[in-house]
Amino acid sequence: MKNRIRYGWNFQRVLYLLIGIAVIGQSIAIREWAGLLIGGYFAAMGLFAFGCAAGNCFNGSCSVPTKTDATPEQPEEQNS
Repeated sequence: MKNRIRYGWNFQRVLYLLIGIAVIGQSIAIREWAGLLIGGYFAAMGLFAFGCAAGNCFNGSCSVPTKTDATPEQPEEQNS
């Protein structure tokens, strides 16, 4: 867990953390307590590097492998 917090920082993680902190601060200032959950979620994404803040949404790690068999299946011919 310490390695996730210490290493792998990029612009996107910093941005998520700063936006989360800003939303938390604004939520406290205007006493909108539901905003704490939203801000806390974004701040946690940036701090602990999960979700899109870790860059997993854009590097193709969620891609589905394609079928490599190029020959289409043909129905069997019926001899009558």
